[in-house]
Amino acid sequence: MPKAYSAHDHLVETARGKPEIWRLLLGLLLVAVLVSVLNMVFFTVVAGMGPESWAQTLLMGGSPLALLLLLASFGFIILGVAVAARQVQHRSLVSIVGGYRLAAGQFLKVLKALLILGAVGFLLPPYGFGGSLSQNLPLSTWLLLLPVSALVVLVQTSAEELLFRGYIQQTLAARFRSPVIWMGVPSILFAIGHYTPDMAGDNALLIALWACVFGLLTSDLTARAGTLGPAIALHFFNNIIALLFISLPDNLNGLALFTLPFDASDAEQLRPWLLVDLAVMFVCWLAARLALRR
Repeated sequence: MPKAYSAHDHLVETARGKPEIWRLLLGLLLVAVLVSVLNMVFFTVVAGMGPESWAQTLLMGGSPLALLLLLASFGFIILGVAVAARQVQHRSLVSIVGGYRLAAGQFLKVLKALLILGAVGFLLPPYGFGGSLSQNLPLSTWLLLLPVSALVVLVQTSAEELLFRGYIQQTLAARFRSPVIWMGVPSILFAIGHYTPDMAGDNALLIALWACVFGLLTSDLTARAGTLGPAIALHFFNNIIALLFISLPDNLNGLALFTLPFDASDAEQLRPWLLVDLAVMFVCWLAARLALRR
């Protein structure tokens, strides 16, 4: 175990009592069942409150209200992880987070650094991200929705970090000493979850690769910090930009202020943008480490 990851040893301590892989698989099955059932009930009830077209809009996040509900539904993952950890490993949610107070402090430190970095980047050229940005929502509507929008994005990003960098990474780390396994496997699974050839076309593999690298960086931050706070902050900052400020013109742009002048399937324009975004992600990772002094 690298010395820089000594905090991770303490984080996974409660997982070492029951580190068997079958427990991880059983826990993930329990999470999948709970999330599927709760989502089915939730979306059936909500979809029934509107016209027939509302059901499709809801599932695709094609309007501000639909995307708010879609992101809020990620809370079921948090519940699923909490139940699985308790029932299968006798772990609490706070043990996966790494302590709420410490995690919250690290979250705020990293988020502050990223917001400063984002503000500086916004003021620097090039402008327009490869073309003229299109107004997606009126500024007044966007500002009115912003507090609730930020809250549901926090729920969504926290849920994904609890599952991938929390439950899966920590259980693997309790069983295997090599970071190649406990960082690599959750990152690959995270990438698979972002592989959407029906939406991204030829760029699907590149987007999945981007997600894998993102997973490795957030895994590294979690291991250095000993809590999920920094990883949640980086994920939250990334998704705030991608979902609330500047979104691709797809079905998930319901809460964005602007949309980019090309979509996810436009290989010629999206690939250079993703490469630049990858470089920005590394800079954000370094900024997070600087904020943590780790």
